[in-house]
Amino acid sequence: MNKFTAAASVALALVAGSAFAADLPYRKEAPVYVPPPPSFSWNGLYGGINIGYGFGAGGQEYGGIGYISPGTVPGNFDVPPVAFPGGSALGGASNLNGVLGGGQVGYNWQFSPWLVFGIETDIQASDVHNTVNSSAVVQDAFGTHIQSATSTKSVDWYGTVRARIGVAPFIPNLLLYGTGGFAYGGVNHGVGFSDIYSYVSATGGPSSIATAQYDSTSTGWTAGGGIEWSPTGFPAWSVKVEYLYVDLGNTSVSGVSVGGNPVYGATYNSPTRFHTVRAGLNWHFNPFAPAPIVAKY
Repeated sequence: MNKFTAAASVALALVAGSAFAADLPYRKEAPVYVPPPPSFSWNGLYGGINIGYGFGAGGQEYGGIGYISPGTVPGNFDVPPVAFPGGSALGGASNLNGVLGGGQVGYNWQFSPWLVFGIETDIQASDVHNTVNSSAVVQDAFGTHIQSATSTKSVDWYGTVRARIGVAPFIPNLLLYGTGGFAYGGVNHGVGFSDIYSYVSATGGPSSIATAQYDSTSTGWTAGGGIEWSPTGFPAWSVKVEYLYVDLGNTSVSGVSVGGNPVYGATYNSPTRFHTVRAGLNWHFNPFAPAPIVAKY
């Protein structure tokens, strides 16, 4: 009987111990929540390079020569000085064109999954240039004058500061945008004028020339648009194709002839505007926040 009682007591203790152990708290921690990876965002700072081509946006160069003194025939004092006609109109179509390339830096703010606002500035080296030759024939009492002008213009460099507004209506990493703002650039414009006539002038003719030069920074505006795409799996990089219209205003130059008779004054006006199409590559310094660190057990 005592042996039975002792065995029953041991069994009861074992059962009670198991039940108590089942009530103890579970010591292994719950699995760490792993959020889904962040969706693509255009938000943040970026910079990159581009290369493209500029081509004519139309416009007309125009100028002319006007006489400011009468002409004389040397050695013939019986012939009084002759007042010449008012001069001639010169000019032609502007057709700036050439290769360009440079770099850009900007910042984007993404306000919703489909709306992006940004600001961008760029600086370009440029070989955009053009030459216009023009001539006119003028008759006077002494003979024929052939007047001409050779206008050479180049945009050696230019830059822009622009706002960008874009939408991502199809997929998050494909951005369609419009852009516009301030433009500035180094413009070099030189014009050479000549007046070739069929008689010998009182000062030794038979021709006279004038030159005029503009070499300075011009300002204006720019507008355009483009498409930018970040390849899936490479969110820190994007490629773009962009169109911009650049208008740096007009340059006006003038000069007075030397070395001939009669003396003339010359003026010339030329627009500085062109289209550009360029391709670019951007590196996004922090396209989106880093993913959370997940502990492993």
